Amino acid sequence: MLSIKDIMTRDVIAIPPEMDIAHAARLLLEKGINGVPVVDGTEKLVGILCQSDLVAQQKKFPIPTVFTLLDGFIPLTSMKHLEKEVQKITAVTVADAMTPDPVTVGPDASIEEVGTIMVEKSYHTLPVVDNGELVGIVGQEDILRTLMPAREAE
Repeated sequence: MLSIKDIMTRDVIAIPPEMDIAHAARLLLEKGINGVPVVDGTEKLVGILCQSDLVAQQKKFPIPTVFTLLDGFIPLTSMKHLEKEVQKITAVTVADAMTPDPVTVGPDASIEEVGTIMVEKSYHTLPVVDNGELVGIVGQEDILRTLMPAREAE
């Protein structure tokens, strides 16, 4: 039975959190990839930047919904959530737009486990980490390739 180490991309493109957001967007488009791991100076995984994080910059500013109770305003969204939305919309660097502390999988995880995570959480790309070290990346496209007959895959 195949595991993630059999289908993951081992030659991982990773970017630093200080990278300019426009440069990161260009990289994703040029390489035709959905997401890229973000690593610090010690090569430690600190986040992931996906196309959806960049598309969030085109989102309308979320106006908080409130209701009044006894002449007081009660927000229906938390200030923390609102701050996070504003940070993504106004991102200048990768650190501003990335998803910090991303969900990761191990190289021995089954394709079914990873497929379940991707479907249930709406993730398209997951970093593969072994003993704290980034060893690969797996995307929905990698999972789809396993559905093709061996002759077609070549």
